[in-house]
Amino acid sequence: MQIAQLGDQALELRHDGATPIVLPFLWLRDNCPSAFDPQTQERNFDLLSVPDDLRPANAEVIGDSVVVTWPDGHVSRFDQDWLLTHRPGVPRPDPASLPRTIWRAAEMPELPRFAGPKILEEDDVLADFLVTTQRLGISLVDGLAPGQGLEVAQRIGFLRETNFGKVFDVVSKPDPNNLAFTSQALALHTDLANQEIPPGFQFLHCIANEAEGGGSVFADSFAIAEDLRANDPEAFRVLSTVALPFRFHDGAYDIRLRRPVVTLHADGSLDEIRYNAHLTDLIDLPADELGPFYRAYRAFMRRTRDPVFRFTTRLRGGEMVVFDNRRTLHGREAFNPATGFRQLQGCYVDRGEFESRIRVLNRQSGQQVL
Repeated sequence: MQIAQLGDQALELRHDGATPIVLPFLWLRDNCPSAFDPQTQERNFDLLSVPDDLRPANAEVIGDSVVVTWPDGHVSRFDQDWLLTHRPGVPRPDPASLPRTIWRAAEMPELPRFAGPKILEEDDVLADFLVTTQRLGISLVDGLAPGQGLEVAQRIGFLRETNFGKVFDVVSKPDPNNLAFTSQALALHTDLANQEIPPGFQFLHCIANEAEGGGSVFADSFAIAEDLRANDPEAFRVLSTVALPFRFHDGAYDIRLRRPVVTLHADGSLDEIRYNAHLTDLIDLPADELGPFYRAYRAFMRRTRDPVFRFTTRLRGGEMVVFDNRRTLHGREAFNPATGFRQLQGCYVDRGEFESRIRVLNRQSGQQVL
């Protein structure tokens, strides 16, 4: 590697005849190894301590390093391999940034299954479970005694507390404040669409499922959204731009929010789906927007009823389904509580905690050093 040019705003490095790497001077000073605390690795450099027109006094290649001397006498030393890996425009490698495998019912004859006791004891099984669940948005854990579902969740990260608490029991009960606590069928939905940030991954541990009915239904909302984008782009545009009012309220809470059904990343890829017809508040769009909105909303809703997208299973005692609540739609067939007891115990772990665990396990395994 050699310095090709010392310009007015950037250093250019040439390597192996390839296109020069452009390294702006402010970027070099801001990302000097000394800009980060050696213990916490947090940035502690004050960017305003240098002028806008910062230029180095000298820059040279010494051995395997690029050495930059600044006018105040500070010296920045960069390993050449580090510059190649982390040059501007190249995101830091992330083992938790996994491509999503979009699925329909025919591609999901059964949920990928993991042994709960092994997840609790073996890091490699835990890592495999996390990666699989991240990719597909759903998996099944079995062999769990009562309470162990929570242990699996806590092995990943902190439990997300909501207005339903850290842990909630899905049972039919008198005076419910949510349709989940009845025996009614539940249409496919994402939980807590009314929250500023809906919970990430949901853990639903089946304690008992002895009643007639009560099958669990799932669908990949990303498959539905991509089908809509391909076949009805105007509906997709409406659902990704028009904010819908969501609301949950009972005697103690009144939580409201306006967001689109479809949230996209900056590059246009799907980030999350916020879909819950039960929590949709009075739709207060202007009259001239209601026609296009309802057409788009019904197009999405119609696909949630299509068997092409829906996967149904009957959870048994000791099984726990784990899914990305901001992607995987879930619902329930009606059941008859007079025919037997049905109880699911649930909790949430946010996406950030889930992905952090993937990264830490990856680092501990020595597979990748970031």
